[in-house]
Amino acid sequence: MHVLVTADTLSGVWIYARELVTGLVSRNIRVTLVSVGEIPLPQETSWMENLHGLEYIPTAFRLDWMQEGEADLEDSAAYLANLVREIKPDVLHLNQMCYGNLPVDTPRVVVAHTDWISWWTAVHGCGPKQTPWLRWYRDAITRGILGAGAMVAPSRWMLETVGDCYARAQRQEVIYSGRNPIFFNPYVSKEDSVLAIGRLWDAGKQVSLLTQHEHPLPVCIVGADPAVRPPQIPIRADVKLSLDQVKVAFKGPQTEAQMRTLYSKAAIYAATARYEPFSMNALEAAFSRCAIIANDIPSLREMWGESAFYFHANSAASLADAIRRLGEEPELCRNYATLAYQRARERFTAKRMIDDYLALYQQLIARESAAA
Repeated sequence: MHVLVTADTLSGVWIYARELVTGLVSRNIRVTLVSVGEIPLPQETSWMENLHGLEYIPTAFRLDWMQEGEADLEDSAAYLANLVREIKPDVLHLNQMCYGNLPVDTPRVVVAHTDWISWWTAVHGCGPKQTPWLRWYRDAITRGILGAGAMVAPSRWMLETVGDCYARAQRQEVIYSGRNPIFFNPYVSKEDSVLAIGRLWDAGKQVSLLTQHEHPLPVCIVGADPAVRPPQIPIRADVKLSLDQVKVAFKGPQTEAQMRTLYSKAAIYAATARYEPFSMNALEAAFSRCAIIANDIPSLREMWGESAFYFHANSAASLADAIRRLGEEPELCRNYATLAYQRARERFTAKRMIDDYLALYQQLIARESAAA
């Protein structure tokens, strides 16, 4: 089998793509990976060096949600369609929904990792203002969904949300994203500390909640690498920072080895996001045996069930209470860490993800063959 995979280099989709591509190649599947967004740095592609059966094609086409992304979509779609006709893959795995209606006969899967309208609605509490660009964007995503043989989302919440915002595909499935546990160390002695990941200006991740109250445990916020400039959109007026009163340590972007160390030492991971189709960072923390304190939103409830300790949705005071509770009760904290670790091992491994995708590919290929 030969699979063409698209992925952007500006988000967590790149980590997801690495797990997907590595897993497929390990099953003797030939993979052509096409990246869009920006050309990745050498350290971001070093994982490909020993993968035999992978062809990597980097491009710098702008993404649909980016400024001037509309101008690039026609060109990038034409490039992909010509590539498909040239290399003739058996199936397309498209991590950008806008490519679902490529003018080719190859079976295709689109994956709804995130989208602009659902992000805006979750962050601002209402839908975005209707503009010519928004109408273009909604139409591009809708046509992509309707053109695909199947749409996959990393959570049931995201699948339903995308269906409500755009359209429902002829076939829809939830395939939870996965990571390989070998990348993480769950056996290091824990420090009484809290870890979070996100940029302070990002109202979707809202790590700023951790700056609103003093905490009995040290808190470390790791900033993600701003590969693109912050979006030119208004930030919620209720996003507040109290950095002068609250002792929080801030770190810039970290290497994977540095992140592995931070995860392994932290007793608690704070999943503060108000918009989170699937929290890859929380999954990495769980594989490192961190207790998960999670914002009480539907997608995080779906992901973690009873294995996370929840705080009231978007409440900085409730988050502070949750940190205090687990800090004062170390046995309870360790129990939640074990629960999160077990749930991650049971549900969110890369192996399980690859199994699910291969089954879907084979079904789409068989359906295409039967129709022919």
